[in-house]
Amino acid sequence: MKYCLPLLFLALASACSTVRQLPTTDSTKVEVRTETVIEKDTVYVELPRVVERVAVQDTTSHLENEFALSDAHISGGVLKHSLETKPVKMPAVVDKQIVYRDSIVFRERVQTQTVEVEKKLTGWQQAKLRVGGFCFFAVILIGLYFIITFLLNLKRF
Repeated sequence: MKYCLPLLFLALASACSTVRQLPTTDSTKVEVRTETVIEKDTVYVELPRVVERVAVQDTTSHLENEFALSDAHISGGVLKHSLETKPVKMPAVVDKQIVYRDSIVFRERVQTQTVEVEKKLTGWQQAKLRVGGFCFFAVILIGLYFIITFLLNLKRF
């Protein structure tokens, strides 16, 4: 039972570590944004040129508006009437749909750098780095404790 406490300290001292794992994969995230906007727009509609002729027995007439021109006259007892549209580009208001698409790419990359050192570490320095100064001292003290108690037990017999 008296060896359990020193063994527990020895196990706790050797379990400490400073090893850290680095992520090995890059993560990429793509975000797509879509926005639809409806705007009023003006288009010009060209009216087709239309020609109509009519012959009736009546008096003369003349009609005109912004799109058409009409003339009527009597020749030989017959009224001749013609209707002709003017070539006009008429503005018309329409709804125009505009779609904005935007994609954003988020990338997280881990960059590792290799740093050159001036000289290699000795075996003692590497051991101190791996175990740590305090833990290394604790292991030596616990080892001395076991050796001293073993030697004292041998002297009693």
